[in-house]
This record gives sequence, C-alpha cells and structure tokens, in this order.
Amino acid sequence: MNKRISTSSWLLLTTALALVAAGCANNSGTTPSDSSSKSGGLLSKIEGPKPVTIPAGTDLHVIMDTSLNTGSAQAGDSFEATVADPVVIGGKTVIAKEAHAKGTVVEARASGRLSKPALLSISISSVETNGAWVDVHTDPLTLEGKSHKKRDIVAIGGGSALGALIGGIAGGGKGAAIGAAAGAGAGTAGAAATGKKEITLPAESHATFRLSEPVTVKVK
Repeated sequence: MNKRISTSSWLLLTTALALVAAGCANNSGTTPSDSSSKSGGLLSKIEGPKPVTIPAGTDLHVIMDTSLNTGSAQAGDSFEATVADPVVIGGKTVIAKEAHAKGTVVEARASGRLSKPALLSISISSVETNGAWVDVHTDPLTLEGKSHKKRDIVAIGGGSALGALIGGIAGGGKGAAIGAAAGAGAGTAGAAATGKKEITLPAESHATFRLSEPVTVKVK
C-alpha cells in the first residue's frame, strides 16, 4: 500500500515539474523577443535627426529681407534673407523653403565722383535648418558698377531681372554694371544726378549663392 502511494506521489510530482519546466521554457522563448521588439520600437522613436552633408557647389536661392546700398553699407554689416527654394539631398529636404538665412557684407565701396565705381560684395554666413542655425560658407556675390565715363551701364530695377542677373553672377560671371536708370529708385537717381552711381540691392530681390565648402546638417 505504501509502495503504491509513494509511486503515485512520484508520478504527480514528476508531472508537476514537467509542467513548470514547460511554462518556463515558453516564457523564456517569448519574453526576449517581445522585449527586444518593444525596445527597438522605442529606440526608433528616440533616435534624433541624422547628419546629411550638403556638397560644395550647391546653390542656395534666397530672397533678400534687408536692403543694401553702397552709399551706406560697410564691410562686416549683416543682412537677413529667406530661402526661396528648398535644398534637397538624396530625396530629403535639408534646408526648407522659407527658412531664415543670415549674411555678411564682405566688401562695400561707395561710388566716387567720376572715378571709382561702386562695389558691393556679400555672402551667406548661416542658415536655419531643423530648428538650429548652421554656419555656411558661400562664394561672395559681387556687384560692381562700370566706369562713370562709359555709357554702357546696365540698369537694374528689381524682381526677376535682378534675380536673373545675380544668378548669372553666381554661376561664374565676373560682375555686373549697375546704373541709375530704369526704375533704380529715387535715391539712386539722385546720386546719379550728382555724378555718383551707387549700387542698391533692395529687399525682396532674388539672389543665388553657391556653397564654397560642404556643410553637414541634421535632418529628421
């Protein structure tokens, strides 16, 4: 009788242990994968913006927010602009349209009376992307008037004409002749009447700058 009882108890104990072992195996088989998938999902959400490099030679099209004039501008002066077209690298927008940009007057020379023509050279120094300001280096955009003794001075009014001319300069042109006629503005016209032709780059003018060095930005 005791032998039968002990045998039955042993069988029950063995069965119970087997069930417990099976349960542990199931738990150990599912928990790590579930845990890793959950952690992977969290990591993907936590991951921040990834770095993307904008190569040198990339054009940056902007609309001037600040008006510049060689009669008052000085080297080191700052100006503001707004990005007119997005910069896209590898299918990702790295600089959004309407992003803010800042620039610097590299050189400014007022027009001398019947001698040295006016000169204005500017560049973009930083641009806003993904909520942060990033320093950039661009080739200077230079506008220079021709000799006052010549009559082939080209007048620039503004808008698309100015944008087209500046785009040509950024693409390799060596300068532009800026004159006082054809809607150049009362201030410039007055200066021309006294023998001086200042260069005015009005607000809302379209300008194109070319990156001289690659720049790395972070993109979501």
